[in-house]
Amino acid sequence: MKLLPPWPYPCLIAHRGAGKLAPENTLAAFRLGAAHGYQAFEFDVKLSADGKSILMHDAILDRTSDGHGRVDALTLGELAQMDAGSWHSPAYAGEPIATLVSIARYTQANHFSVNIEIKPSPGREWRTGAAVSIDAQHLWSTAEVPPLLSSFSEEALGAAREFVPDLPRALLLDTLPADWLQRLQALGCTALDANHRVLTREIVEAAHAAGFRVLCYTVNEPERALQLLDWGVDSLITDAVDRCGRLYRAVDCRAHG
Repeated sequence: MKLLPPWPYPCLIAHRGAGKLAPENTLAAFRLGAAHGYQAFEFDVKLSADGKSILMHDAILDRTSDGHGRVDALTLGELAQMDAGSWHSPAYAGEPIATLVSIARYTQANHFSVNIEIKPSPGREWRTGAAVSIDAQHLWSTAEVPPLLSSFSEEALGAAREFVPDLPRALLLDTLPADWLQRLQALGCTALDANHRVLTREIVEAAHAAGFRVLCYTVNEPERALQLLDWGVDSLITDAVDRCGRLYRAVDCRAHG
């Protein structure tokens, strides 16, 4: 069995901030997640037309803002004029699209750790992986806990490895191909980040035996969370910051792993 790498991240991580109870990937969602006791946050980052790192899950603006069309067709200045809160509820009207800079300031000021999902717009995988990893290295250069970089795009993770090899990486997988361990090894990953539905105790043990940590998404039932933790999963990503928040208080997440 290989020695496991350090794992300074809590066992529960809020998905896109508190991305169901507040508009996802906004500073308001992070603040709400923090109010529920969370100390770590997962969020999506892609590039604007002028190469700035912004928080956005979709390739188009329509679902989570009052804008329309491609995210990567607009500059940061144009995106800054969008309302990213009204779609969720009137209480969040006027909430801006968050930048990686603003999230870095907030999370470090409050000693929170982060999982940055590199979420490239189509055709911009390598560029996004390179740019976001470089930005993350600069913005978290003095942080006690480094940001964990993750992506479904192996091309983006490959770019992150080339440009910023020292930041930990996790490969996101919705299903587990037969060569999943080899893919982690080829990308120099620290962790597997899988859909919790494809995990078994045996898979978690196999990942650990090969020297990889395991985190999973999106775990919204406390009973399932406890089962996964019992299997040895190192961190769980959840939308249910309210329901699983009670679990957070019951489990020593800082000591876990």
